[in-house]
Amino acid sequence: MGKITSTAILLMLCNLIASQTFSQLQRSVPDYLKQRFLQYVGQVPREELFIHSDREEYIAGEEVWFTIYLIDRQSFKPSLNSKIAYFELLNDNNRPVLQKRILIDHGFGPGQILLPDTLSTGTYIIRAYTNWMKNFLPDNCFTKDIVVYNTKGAETFKGKTESDSHSGQGTGNNRKGTTKNTGVRLQIDNSKPDTLEILVSADHAYRTENKDLFYIFIQTHGNINLVSTERIAEGTTRVSVPKTLLGKGINQVTLFNARGKPVGERYVYTPARDSPFTLHATDTCKPREPITLEILSGVPVSAASGLAGLSISVAPVSSDREIMNLNDYLVFGTEYDLSCRNLCKGRKISSIPAEEMDSILLHASSNWINWESILSSEMPVFRYPVENREHFLSGKWLGGDPQAARSGEVLLLSMPGREAFFQYARTDQEGSFSFRIPIDAERKDIILMPDETRENDRIIIESSFTDLNCPLDKTGIANHRPINPRASKWSVNFQVSRIYGISSLGNPLDPVVQPLMPVRFYGRPDFEVKMADYISLPVMEEVFFEILPHVSLKKKKSDFEITITDRVDNMLYEFTPCLMIDGVVIRDPALIAGLDPGIVEKIEVIKERYIVGEYVFPGIINVITRSGDFSCVSLPASMVRFPYRIADPVWSFTSPDYSTPEKKLSRIPDYRNTLYWNPAVRPDQDGKVSVECWSADNKSDYLINIQGITQAGEAISMKKIISVK
Repeated sequence: MGKITSTAILLMLCNLIASQTFSQLQRSVPDYLKQRFLQYVGQVPREELFIHSDREEYIAGEEVWFTIYLIDRQSFKPSLNSKIAYFELLNDNNRPVLQKRILIDHGFGPGQILLPDTLSTGTYIIRAYTNWMKNFLPDNCFTKDIVVYNTKGAETFKGKTESDSHSGQGTGNNRKGTTKNTGVRLQIDNSKPDTLEILVSADHAYRTENKDLFYIFIQTHGNINLVSTERIAEGTTRVSVPKTLLGKGINQVTLFNARGKPVGERYVYTPARDSPFTLHATDTCKPREPITLEILSGVPVSAASGLAGLSISVAPVSSDREIMNLNDYLVFGTEYDLSCRNLCKGRKISSIPAEEMDSILLHASSNWINWESILSSEMPVFRYPVENREHFLSGKWLGGDPQAARSGEVLLLSMPGREAFFQYARTDQEGSFSFRIPIDAERKDIILMPDETRENDRIIIESSFTDLNCPLDKTGIANHRPINPRASKWSVNFQVSRIYGISSLGNPLDPVVQPLMPVRFYGRPDFEVKMADYISLPVMEEVFFEILPHVSLKKKKSDFEITITDRVDNMLYEFTPCLMIDGVVIRDPALIAGLDPGIVEKIEVIKERYIVGEYVFPGIINVITRSGDFSCVSLPASMVRFPYRIADPVWSFTSPDYSTPEKKLSRIPDYRNTLYWNPAVRPDQDGKVSVECWSADNKSDYLINIQGITQAGEAISMKKIISVK
């Protein structure tokens, strides 16, 4: 009897402990989900890009003007993270025709490209992404189609062809709302204006295993709206959620069981409020008359002054298709797969009935908020970091054998100049290396060299653009149709402007990111000699002997040697320092010995060890020439020298001014296709935006297209058609 009693007591204790553990788990699940979710969105932020171009149909040889908007997906505010956008124009075979790096400042970046006049008629893809977004390609990139006409070529229109590399489908965990074989059924009733109804039913096995418990987690674009603990009653349990708790956009509703595992998921859409901004412009005007645009706000001036920036285009009405808007694009962005955008068929989101939007969201799948990844014990490791202050210059160091990569080797980078710039990189197992270059729009002169030279080694600089194909909208594949009848007129306009030398290309814009002041990597030298302070000497050997203390340049047989003598604890030490000319490391002292002292401006000396990271200089002697560009030395075979510009320059858009009778009566024809383009319009102190441009000689309908965003993260999209008669 005692033995049986002991066993029964033991079972009771085990049940009690299990019950307490289960109760603790129940209480901790909401906090656990919140903690894992916040950790994930903090370590895996999502960037979105949007491009507003002056038009969406062009003639081969024309300029494409555009503004890039970089937006933080969680806050919808202009992103302050990445400073470079990678812009590409892809042909119908998914191959790049043009590539440019565009500087981004506080979420905005103006740009322009010149379309080659050899382009054939067809649909081309504009693609853009940041270095961080490359971690999530092919989904996380902006794409849109533009049409290019070349009326000198064939009279048929060539559409996109299908890529067999990537379908562009999302990688999210949602599959039409419900996880299979969970014993739970989740339904959403979004028909009520103020309340979202969540209906949950579960079978007996689920209720027994989970003690009639489940958890609701609602998030919108990485922001938690609601986490609640609920109990399943007989039949269907109804949970009412006030819509005031939901964020604007697509809301993800996920059900979790008592163990914190997702068992059901659905998406709903909460519309944003109407924009308080309105556009005022004349409906009609005559050729060479002013067109005045005013953007007014229905909210107080303090809120209107929160406009972060606007881009404005006035261009011919090109087609009947809906032109992409920033506010509509951000509803899905790249957070959700292409199927949702395809089902919207280019319509304005506000024009889609709520019932149809609910049906579309049955196909939704998140490319970002993936609960399998969120709850994983390991956070993802990313290859491409954010380029905030520095751009990453990468490549490979290969040995003489094409299959042999130089791993664990040190590579040195210099930029010739009066202020020495130095970096080193160590290659990985594949021979890959990466350097950090300060971001600006200046042209840089880069020299790479191995720390230890070997014969037949090769240094290969890799492209910073991705080689992944672009996800395609398969509904537009192999689309052949006649050329737009308006294209012939636009082509004539372009040819006339070219004949008369009329161009919208103005002066270079000031770069949005200013270059940093150059600073010597070794700081202030221990001593320096300015040659202008001394009498002229005929050879460098005499310069070192006469005016450089503790430094000697000696000839030994056919070679030269440069040493520094230093006194430590009453002991004299002689060592060979690192040698530089214009900040570039050299290995042969004869290069310094052979310099004409007349071209040397100064000599800087670090007489002791100097450490950069793990790289140790046993002292430094830097000979700086008057030109400061390392042009006095023939480049050794071990060095690779090339010009490099992180971002391409951008020009301003110019247009005629007919404010005087003489200009208005000018006989030079004005057949501009784009009447006006401004990539960065700022409001005045009263929060009002006022812009004036002039119509051309074309009598046609023109579309005013305005896109922008506020500092609070509210997207602005306004359009108006005016007629020039």
